[in-house]
Amino acid sequence: LRYQNQTLRFLDGAEQRYRDSSSPLHRWEIRLSELDETEMAAINGFSSDNHGSFGSFVFTDPWDGQQYPDCSLDADSLEAQAVAELSLSTSVVIRENRQ
Repeated sequence: LRYQNQTLRFLDGAEQRYRDSSSPLHRWEIRLSELDETEMAAINGFSSDNHGSFGSFVFTDPWDGQQYPDCSLDADSLEAQAVAELSLSTSVVIRENRQ
């Protein structure tokens, strides 16, 4: 969970802080391992279809089953790491957008 806070700095050096929203934004990091090339290509295809962090999609939280209607990938590209022969791993970060 992450709260969106803002800070305004005035010319005299004073600061004013305020919360930009009443509820926290959700963020999930999904670590995937032991992927073959076909699975990695599917994940890269999903990233491309959503134009990296530009697109929006519905995400279902795997812990509580709640659907979040406006989510995006946190990065424009994904890094794949070779763990062993024919075994790749990657990490996907999904963030909730404010509607």
